[in-house]
Amino acid sequence: MKSTATLLISCPDQRGLVAKIANFIYANGGNIIHADQHTDAAAGLFLTRIEWQLEGFNLPKDLIEPAFNAIGQPLGATWQLHFSDTVPRLAIWVSKQDHCLFDLIWRQRAKEFNAEIPIIISNHPDLQGVAEQFGIEYHHLPITKHNKLEQEIKQLELLKKYQIDLVVLAKYMQIVSADFIKQFPQIINIHHSFLPAFIGANPYHRAFERGVKIIGATAHYATADLDAGPIIEQDVVRVSHRDEVDDLVRKGKDLERVVLARAVRLHLQNRVLVYGNRTVVFE
Repeated sequence: MKSTATLLISCPDQRGLVAKIANFIYANGGNIIHADQHTDAAAGLFLTRIEWQLEGFNLPKDLIEPAFNAIGQPLGATWQLHFSDTVPRLAIWVSKQDHCLFDLIWRQRAKEFNAEIPIIISNHPDLQGVAEQFGIEYHHLPITKHNKLEQEIKQLELLKKYQIDLVVLAKYMQIVSADFIKQFPQIINIHHSFLPAFIGANPYHRAFERGVKIIGATAHYATADLDAGPIIEQDVVRVSHRDEVDDLVRKGKDLERVVLARAVRLHLQNRVLVYGNRTVVFE
């Protein structure tokens, strides 16, 4: 693939938006290869993702942002600019469960998504062997109610040291504080249910007791409101009266792997646009 640039834009809905944005790219010699848009009539917002080839584009990378700002600012737009040849750096956070960790590493090694994974952070030592197996730095930072603030400072220092762009909570069984999220908001979490349902401890046991016919998994951005952040991806699988708790756990783990991987891939491909507590996912 040739290098591309992608703009994610949200602004008050008004006439001529598509033409103005497309003309900015055309006037500078760009070739648009993907364009998608959505209008939220209730919110009065126009949201779009537009991607174009950098080959032949008249503006160097460092001038695209200020040049587009001359268009975006009068429109009242908020926007992001991304380049496909910039490789994001991920930090995976885990506790004791390894199924999502293995899946993300495998997909990254298989080049299913373009990213580096230089570091794994955990509040337990259990998965250090996995990190060593794949040559990834492992940092064990135990969390208690007495040292949480101190350890979060160390976590932030590690994210800065390793130049991390995205944190993936791959079954990290700790609450990330509102202050941490304020300082580093790019965090994706996987939840063990089709939110909002069966939150809290032992979700599969509670679902089993209720005789549910589907179970699900939800990947969302972390916010100060626990498990209430903007949702990126969800999926469900059917279960029956013949399934025991172990069957629900097994099926749930399968869903968590797939849903988290999809969410991470969509984020890395710059296909997710957050507005308010919602997302538009340009697939």
